[in-house]
Amino acid sequence: MESLGIVIFLIILGILLFLVEFLVVPGITIAGIGGAISIITGIALSFYYQGPTTGLIVLICTAVLIGITVVFMLKAGTWRRLMLNKAVEGKVDFVRMDEGRLKIGDKGKAITRLNPMGKVMISDEYYEAKAQDKLIDQNTEVEIVKIESNRLIVKPLNT
Repeated sequence: MESLGIVIFLIILGILLFLVEFLVVPGITIAGIGGAISIITGIALSFYYQGPTTGLIVLICTAVLIGITVVFMLKAGTWRRLMLNKAVEGKVDFVRMDEGRLKIGDKGKAITRLNPMGKVMISDEYYEAKAQDKLIDQNTEVEIVKIESNRLIVKPLNT
């Protein structure tokens, strides 16, 4: 009977460590690994000391207890309180040839490295751009060779 107390302790400890893993320290950490080892050890000890019948009962009860814990956490809204609820409010400046703001042959400067995508500044405005053939380093003078729906295709001026 002493071993059954150890089994119960290990399983409850494992579930608590899993809760710490999911709620406090997300990712694969010592708490999650420790929880898995604790639960597996508890189930293995129940098979070893109590026999296959009791071991199977402990296994099924552990699975049900973990399932109940997950359902309770989902219904309680625990995940909603922990997840990021921030909306992204950014937008891409769409460039079209018919607007007349930019035209093929306009010159500017690469603000970031175009690898192949990046930012360029043309006429004191920032635009999303794509390098035509090769990577373009930051602060390189560029020229527009094509205008697509939401980005510019540029090439370095020195080529």
